[in-house]
Amino acid sequence: QVQLVESGGGLVQPGGSLRLSCAASGSIFSILAMGWYRQAPGKERELVASITSGEYADSVKGRFTISRDNAKNTVYLQMNSLKPEDTAVYYCKVIVRRDGISRIYWGQGTQVTVSS
Repeated sequence: QVQLVESGGGLVQPGGSLRLSCAASGSIFSILAMGWYRQAPGKERELVASITSGEYADSVKGRFTISRDNAKNTVYLQMNSLKPEDTAVYYCKVIVRRDGISRIYWGQGTQVTVSS
């Protein structure tokens, strides 16, 4: 079993910055993909950034940066120049392969609110 624990969310004013963290723990596994998603009220969950492909949503390019620390089994999302439209619940996601099967794991979600 894999557990993903997120932290770093909160309330920030427009133009401010936050850094989200997602720490993985549990059984030994082979990581196929890892990234950050977000979901705003009334909207579908969308991909924000992928550490695997290096892709970002058009709306966050130039402002957000995804990175990882393999020794700590942690992935980060640095968010700069935040806008009210960035307000959402942010989730980390990892896809692992175990016993020949690909499995998806999600973090618990952390709220990011951008408001003056």
